[in-house]
Amino acid sequence: MDANDVRRAWADRSGEFSPAYYAYYGPNDTSESIRQILERHLDPTDSILELGCGSGRHLSHLHDHGFENLHGIDINEESFAVMEEAYPDLYESGSFYADSIETATMDFDVGEFDAIYSVETLQHIHPDDEWVFEELARCASDLLITIENEGEDGAIHPQRGVGVNDTEYDFPLYYRNWRDVFTQYGLAEVTTKQAKKDTIRVFRQSRSE
Repeated sequence: MDANDVRRAWADRSGEFSPAYYAYYGPNDTSESIRQILERHLDPTDSILELGCGSGRHLSHLHDHGFENLHGIDINEESFAVMEEAYPDLYESGSFYADSIETATMDFDVGEFDAIYSVETLQHIHPDDEWVFEELARCASDLLITIENEGEDGAIHPQRGVGVNDTEYDFPLYYRNWRDVFTQYGLAEVTTKQAKKDTIRVFRQSRSE
């Protein structure tokens, strides 16, 4: 799959891993982990952006715990119709972008968001679009949080810095060490935690330490 194929696959996603699929399951332990991290570092009025927000199950958990300035990007337009039904208060109060991460971030200012986070989303960015990682670092004024599947030991190619799992699902997973990705753009990793299948990494802008 090339970069356009990957984007189309998620823009048209239905069934498993679709917006409705995640709305059915609702907030989970990952939602709570995000809340705890953000509460340690931010005020409730600080701006927060979720990449690949889907129908908003993680953002809804933040909204229910007092965060007021919530934003989300998702390439699947159906996400927001599902959000309106499943999480109407979030839908009414948040700001959302029905677009690809690659396109949406180009319109954001430097440091536009106090925190940016992704949950199993950046692992779908095609290697041809890796330039967007520097854009994400540019847009975060304080925190950037990755909760991504980085693969088993040896999954990442030592020279290319990326590994590909294109056999397990009907879409590829691109394994990366997100510490290596974001520290090259001036972010400092302050926390790492291994979850069941994902690695949770918290980065801060160096000036925020």
